[in-house]
Amino acid sequence: MKIYLSFILTLAITFSISAQDLDRSIEQFYPHLDKLYKELHQNPELSLQEKETSAKMASELRSLGYEVTENIGGYGVVGMLKNGPGPVLLIRTDMDALPMEEKTGLPYASTKKGTSNDGKETFITHSCGHDIHMSVFVGTAKMMMDYKNSWRGTVLMVAQPAEENGLGAFNMMNDGLYEKFPHPDYAIALHDDPFLPAGTLGYKAGPLMAGVDMMNVKIFGEGGHGAAPHTTIDPIVLSAQIIQAYQTIVSRTLTPTDPAVVTVGSIHGGSVHNIIPDEVMMQLTIRTYSLDVREKIIRRIKEISENYSRAAGLGDDKMPEYWIREPFTKPLINDAALTDQMVNVFKQNFEDEKVVEVEALMVGEDFSAYGNQERQIPISMFFLGANDPDFLKEAKEKGFDIPGLHSPYFAPVPEPTIKTGIKAMTSFAMDILKNQEVMMDGKK
Repeated sequence: MKIYLSFILTLAITFSISAQDLDRSIEQFYPHLDKLYKELHQNPELSLQEKETSAKMASELRSLGYEVTENIGGYGVVGMLKNGPGPVLLIRTDMDALPMEEKTGLPYASTKKGTSNDGKETFITHSCGHDIHMSVFVGTAKMMMDYKNSWRGTVLMVAQPAEENGLGAFNMMNDGLYEKFPHPDYAIALHDDPFLPAGTLGYKAGPLMAGVDMMNVKIFGEGGHGAAPHTTIDPIVLSAQIIQAYQTIVSRTLTPTDPAVVTVGSIHGGSVHNIIPDEVMMQLTIRTYSLDVREKIIRRIKEISENYSRAAGLGDDKMPEYWIREPFTKPLINDAALTDQMVNVFKQNFEDEKVVEVEALMVGEDFSAYGNQERQIPISMFFLGANDPDFLKEAKEKGFDIPGLHSPYFAPVPEPTIKTGIKAMTSFAMDILKNQEVMMDGKK
């Protein structure tokens, strides 16, 4: 028995992978990823239009030996690798780009144009770094295949469309992602970060990104001549009063320790200088880390809008109308235990100063959907430093702005970013699926 157990232990150690082995393998595969990254960067596709991008992800996964299924929830792709008994781990990338012009001046900059989903011609670029995400994704898939003796379980490599408009994860779930494939026990992802130097990893347990709502509020009035405002109920003035009152929701309704944002990003009313209109449309975004706080804010928006309308003299037939986009993006809450495990893995494979705690953000990420299904699972997303360390140092010393995500000047440094991302994601995935026991002849 002692010899048998010793043999098991020896095999388990033999099957483990060192950081140096992983570095060498990533280095050997990187030329392929460099070519892939630049190809993806120069050929971006908008949300819900990722036909060629998804085909590329499917081709890459097939070439590595994954069992690939396409067209899940639109252009979603799933590559499955079953590797014996063990947990099911979902690793996700997003694929879509943004309707904007790139101004980086890079030799491989995107010059592509297309038609947005509302029919307008637009430039298209990967100014959120989803091309970085996909390159890391393919590299991780390669490492998980090459070193499958180091782990046991099932990996689901999920290439998701339409992250930017918040529909991608929802559409894949609606199309039966968790019914058509083994239900995950864990889900992990990354996002590039232009404010962290390449080679650095950012983490945070608990809330990482906010829940996001898009809300329309239509305010009514009684229009008339601009020279006779006393004969009207002016919805533009009324809207201005309501917008001012919205600004007290966070400061005077919520507990000071509950972060939230209420922004009126668009207001449309009227047609010419001298006519008071009958209605005004406002478009809001609401950002919260708590579903209870979300409900409180929405309720308060309605109370303010209706009470101000009544105070202006409007009857029940002219109360405001509301629309809230569905699905809304739920808050991204990193599981504490899974994130602690991730940090321990990172510190074993990277220098401590390369692993830093980050602040939560009020931007949204539909990766949250993978953990918020009927059977909730632990999820964790980390940030991947993507900028030139020397540039960040100079920017700090001289006080100039750093182009962030969605900036036309956002230009990640590909090689160190992608290599770090693959090493981090692979190490984390293998630790979740670590081969603690070796199966021999059906016995443990």
